[in-house]
Order: sequence, then C-alpha cells, then structure tokens
Amino acid sequence: MDKEIEQLSQILKSSQNIVFFGGAGVSTESNIPDFRSENGLYKTASGKGYPPETMLSHSFYKRNPEDFYAFYKEKMIYQDAKPNKAHLALATLEKMGKLKAVITQNIDGLHQLAGSKEVYELHGSVHRNYCTKCHAFYNLEAVMSQKGVPICSVCSGIIKPDVVLYEEGLDDGIITGAIRAIMEADTLIIGGTSLVVQPAASLIHYFKGKHLILINKSTTPYDHQAHLVIHEPIGKVLSEALTFI
Repeated sequence: MDKEIEQLSQILKSSQNIVFFGGAGVSTESNIPDFRSENGLYKTASGKGYPPETMLSHSFYKRNPEDFYAFYKEKMIYQDAKPNKAHLALATLEKMGKLKAVITQNIDGLHQLAGSKEVYELHGSVHRNYCTKCHAFYNLEAVMSQKGVPICSVCSGIIKPDVVLYEEGLDDGIITGAIRAIMEADTLIIGGTSLVVQPAASLIHYFKGKHLILINKSTTPYDHQAHLVIHEPIGKVLSEALTFI
C-alpha cells in the first residue's frame, strides 16, 4: 500500500491536467449507501413490492408520483451527509491547479460542498428541482419541507428533481463537457465505481493521456488497462497521497 501511495503521489506531482471520474463508492464514506453491493440500495430497498429500478423510472414517476416521492425521499436523500476525505482531497487538487474537472455519477452534491468548482454531474443533482409546468426552481429544502408530492407555489404544478431516472437520457451538454475534459487530461483517476453502468462507463474510452489510475475496493473490467490499480477506500488513498505532494 505504501508503495502504491508513493507511486500515486509521484503521478499527481508530475501531472498538470488531472480529471477524476467517480461513482457511488466515493460517497459511501459519507454514509450514503451505494446501489449494487451486498448492503446497497438495490439489495435492501423495497417499496410496495416494486424493485428500485422500477420505482426510480420515469414511467413510474409519471404514473405514481406519490409512491415515487415516498421512496425517493426515504432512500435517495441524505441531508446530513458531509464531504469525506475523497471529496476534500479532490477539491484541494483543484485549488492546486492540477485537477481540472470532476465527473460524477452521484447526485448528492458533495463535491461542490467540499469546494470543487468544475463538476460534471452525469445523473443530475437532488439539489436542483423544477416545476414541470412553469419550470420554477426549488432547492432540496423546499422539496423536503412538503409532505408527499411537492407542489409548485407559483402554478401548482408537480416539482420534479433534476436527476436522471431510468428510461431518461443523459444531458448532452454534460456528456460533451465530460468527454472534452477526459480527452484533454494527462491523468485520469477513476474511483468508487465498478465501471459497469452504461453509458457512463464508456467515457473511459475517450482517455488518450499518460496515466490511467483505478481506485476501487473491488476489481473492474478495466483493471488490466490501468497504469496503477489500488483496491483500497478512495478517501484514504487520496488523502494519504496528498501528504506527499
């Protein structure tokens, strides 16, 4: 482990354009469960007999907004979650001028809360919510303060979270920006993701830089392509690597 940390530190020192691409494993150290692990959301969640994939789909949201919001508020929102060592280390790397972008599959907003400025949220954010009729904006607190389905105070339309549900496509502008950042990077750090969810996982194919680093507790389909692979908690790895820069 010490040798891997030292190697990572040397790569970070020599890199001038680092991009980080992260998944649910980045936020588990903030006590936000992931989806597919043994104790993940998809193994523990249940709602009136529907699997989570169904309850988080666009068609279910349209047909059953009450059940959707009951599940969404209980299982997807963690208002007390704080940035962990991984989020803080990435924000520090950005302040140093080395990290140019964070690309995340998470919807919790913890990267921004830690101080990161250039963040591409592939699956949206729970902190952005819009009326489906008049498009008025509402923050998370406004949504959570209402019982049941949140209703717009302007036009009485239903408020929808700006998160990508199943059956919905990713935002073209976000995808374009993420691809551009990866193509320009000299170092790509991928952490806290199994790299099995498409189309997000396919972004790795746009990287043409020098160092591909994978930090994840379990193996991924791309471990054999990486310059450095570390199977340890990402917060521990990044925070320790920073101490040597």
